[in-house]
Amino acid sequence: MSDGPLIVQSDKTLLLDVDHLLADDCRRAIAAFAELEKSPEHIHTYRLTPLGLWNARAAGHDAEHVIDTLLKYSRFAVPHALLVDIAETMSRYGRLRLEAHPVHGLVLVSHDPAVLKEVTRGKKIAPMLGLQLDDETIIVHPGQRGFLKQALLKLGWPAEDFAGYVDGEHHEIALREEGWSIRKYQAMAAEGFWHGGSGVVVLPCGAGKTIVGAAAMAHAKATTLILVTNTVAARQWRDELLRRTTLHEDEIGEYSGAKKEIRPVTIATYQVMTMRRNGLYSHLDLFDAIDWGLIIYDEVHLLPAPIFRFTADIQSRRRLGLTATLVREDGMEGEVFSLIGPKRFDVPWKEIESQGYIAPADCVEVRVTLTDAERLNYATAEVEDRYRFCSTTATKHKVAVALAKQHEDEQVLVIGQYLDQLDALGEDLGAPVIKGDTPVKERERLFNLYRAGEIKCLVVSKVANFSIDLPDATIAIQVSGTFGSRQEEAQRLGRVLRPKADGRGARFYSLVARDTVDQDFAANRQRFLAEQGYAYRIIDADDVLFGNRS
Repeated sequence: MSDGPLIVQSDKTLLLDVDHLLADDCRRAIAAFAELEKSPEHIHTYRLTPLGLWNARAAGHDAEHVIDTLLKYSRFAVPHALLVDIAETMSRYGRLRLEAHPVHGLVLVSHDPAVLKEVTRGKKIAPMLGLQLDDETIIVHPGQRGFLKQALLKLGWPAEDFAGYVDGEHHEIALREEGWSIRKYQAMAAEGFWHGGSGVVVLPCGAGKTIVGAAAMAHAKATTLILVTNTVAARQWRDELLRRTTLHEDEIGEYSGAKKEIRPVTIATYQVMTMRRNGLYSHLDLFDAIDWGLIIYDEVHLLPAPIFRFTADIQSRRRLGLTATLVREDGMEGEVFSLIGPKRFDVPWKEIESQGYIAPADCVEVRVTLTDAERLNYATAEVEDRYRFCSTTATKHKVAVALAKQHEDEQVLVIGQYLDQLDALGEDLGAPVIKGDTPVKERERLFNLYRAGEIKCLVVSKVANFSIDLPDATIAIQVSGTFGSRQEEAQRLGRVLRPKADGRGARFYSLVARDTVDQDFAANRQRFLAEQGYAYRIIDADDVLFGNRS
């Protein structure tokens, strides 16, 4: 027994004493296999889940490593039953393997015949399987590779995929060597993905996920399909590939609402890929248009359901998912694990910050007290309308304007969910508003003026949550969000994490209406960033309104 920062409980929860001297070391160590659930001031609660343990296993951490970590940092004796459960859960990963067979194509293999017998009796799994060749091998019907992995994961038996990949059509791609060099962690991430065959790389916003994608393309040297969140992101990918690789403009195509170019490297938006005509996803044919050697899913945590379904059909293609957080509020992390692949590389945000590759950030929750009239209106509103109401009050508007004016000499982003709220803020601040109906050319023009410092403040909707490169943004003011979305909070902080030329840090304000559902949602939104080591300090809105600059 030691005086460690961690209390390990038999219900699979881990309690971390954040005031302990070893708390940061412990947080970094358990992040590989535990998920943060709650993060109040002094004790953070993590949970061990099968998916978290299987992701750790796929990333190269065995049960011995997980158990040693818990024993090292635990304050009290670790329940023996829990240690047994960890070992047994992690041992399930890889007991079933998908392999290529020289005669029968795809087969499911297990050296544990009882496990094979157990899963083949499943009603959803049996139709995907053919003849049993021996006690350890059974044929898998063509085209069922992805669907079988999904079904096995739901049964608690995640299959390790060794069936291999087609090379796709060769296309020469290399990283340029002049003028820049790839960072060590970016090279390690690309290599971790390549050796694993398919999977997900998790890196902080601003840490260069596009570079990891480019490095993966240089490994593959094949035609590549890149799926991105919007047209602005598509053009940023194109510009970065032209800057960092040997690709030329005529080798990169854009497949979006504006253009339909299919080239050796094609960058398509999720939006156009999931457009329906007469009930059909006609653009999904793009997956079959070329013999792709690599498919890259940018912001993979956002994958829409139709893309998941089609991805299940293309398991013979190498697939790389890029994200700052694998958190999905819809609980679909298992789909990412089974269809894109397990986590191949992850690094804590604070570690990248300590190396100087992302800006240090000060996270501030500004607690706003509603007026008596606003409180009464909130109390009498329908339950489904309360979040919108408390997020868009006149009192919160005043605080947002005051904060933006306090920082008028810096590059400010005001970010929110509700368009009428953003329009009103834009008008009072004399700032341009970028939202869903803002034409792409106008978005690019405004972003360029902002990058040049000619515009000091931009008001942006959720269209700016992802893949927007604004390296000089130092202040973000969040006025409203998508309820309790952890990944949105992480992405919005990411807008100001690009390292600054002068080494300055960033400030992320989140405006929260006191004693409302806004406060409850804020607590959930902050969980992922708390896991990464960011602490929110709380200030009162009166300090902003009445002149105490914080």
